[in-house]
Amino acid sequence: MSDNNINKIMRAIPGMDIMLDSEWGKSWIAAIGRVTVKNILNQELALLRRDILENKLDLNNINIEEELKSRSIKNFERAARKNLRRVINATGVVIHTNLGRSLIADEAVEAMRQAAVNYSNLEYDIESGSRGQRNSLVENLLCNITGAEAALVVNNNAGAVLLCLTALAKDFEVIVSRGELVEIGGSFRVPDIMALGGAILKEVGTTNRTHLFDYENAINNNSKIILKVHPSNFKIEGFTAMPERLELAELAHKNNLIFMEDAGSGLLVPGEDLNLIGEVSIKESLNQGVDLITFSGDKMLGGPQIGVIAGKREIINKLRKFPLLRALRVDKTTFAAFETTLRLYMRGELDSIPTLEMIRRDKNLLREQADNLAEKILERVNNKRVKVEVVKTSDAVGGGSYPERPLMGWGVAVSCDASVADVKLSAGSLLNLMRESKTPIICGAHDNALIIHVRTLRGHDVDLIINRLEEIFN
Repeated sequence: MSDNNINKIMRAIPGMDIMLDSEWGKSWIAAIGRVTVKNILNQELALLRRDILENKLDLNNINIEEELKSRSIKNFERAARKNLRRVINATGVVIHTNLGRSLIADEAVEAMRQAAVNYSNLEYDIESGSRGQRNSLVENLLCNITGAEAALVVNNNAGAVLLCLTALAKDFEVIVSRGELVEIGGSFRVPDIMALGGAILKEVGTTNRTHLFDYENAINNNSKIILKVHPSNFKIEGFTAMPERLELAELAHKNNLIFMEDAGSGLLVPGEDLNLIGEVSIKESLNQGVDLITFSGDKMLGGPQIGVIAGKREIINKLRKFPLLRALRVDKTTFAAFETTLRLYMRGELDSIPTLEMIRRDKNLLREQADNLAEKILERVNNKRVKVEVVKTSDAVGGGSYPERPLMGWGVAVSCDASVADVKLSAGSLLNLMRESKTPIICGAHDNALIIHVRTLRGHDVDLIINRLEEIFN
């Protein structure tokens, strides 16, 4: 194309004011704001001019304004999409760290809403009419449930561990078994947190076997804490050894040391109540002599992200006065959700807490849910090349909790060995297509089939899953 024709095409590009004042421009300004629309149009204008000059477009058969509009709308849609979005968890992992961990109970959600839209007594003592302490909103509840003398809450469990080590053991030695120097998600490492808090790490024993005498031999005048750490997302089996809590407690107290445990997950009821054998609850740990225990609120506890420190009153009182506490404090909506969740525990309404209900769900109910889902898919997906069957699944508690034993569950396997639009739908392709849904659907896969685990589905998820499969296959 000649330079004259190129110049003619370039002059045909509408001006910014014209585009901003167009009907489609105005609609997107209302949705995402004038500045965002203008920035995107400027970017696309630059790219369009480049493509024209480099002869990358069929300029004889192009409507410049429509071309610019179609290019921009993709970016408008991307800008309008919320960054934090709802997704459907069809993986069978109940406490899925990447998908937001525990779901909040309906009653707790309403409590959060009330705290957000109204003034509250967050730091006001109504009885005395004077300044109050936000920690008092949940401390008695925590003590009643765990049997602790006192309790404190911070923003998460990593913060709880950091506060304890900084306030109680700065420049002192903390004795830890080598088998418990763990790294969990996000490269959170116990030695790193200890160093950040100014504590001196004293490793004892070996990866698989640590004896009481290892701890005993490590104690010196600079020792301050014996720390037991929950192994989180792994388990060492076979030729192993680890002292009992009662033994470590006796050793610590005999030497005027603090026996601290990072319990990680926060199990507030006996494991048997959740059909989980072998997991020790917070109350059991404290009964076995632990002086100070830290745990998360958004894992096995089933509440919002929070870190709890529970134990001896004398030790907790030292933490209350430490300046770092203010940097780790919890906001009003989180307090509202946490208090409500604790009250559900107090009333014994475990199945009102989504995380606990999903873990406890009866296997016969899971099979019934899988049967119903498979039946609905077959009714709606009109494609003989699609295979739908109910299968047993291996689900998980997740969140670094109870890693050694899966939860036996049920799900629906969807596979296709033929082509749709000449594209073979492997399990990987189906995973991508489900994830690209308007409401992303995150599934599992096995034996070249898409696996929809029903344990982690909410009631309103089923229709969206079926609609998406109908879009893909019909």
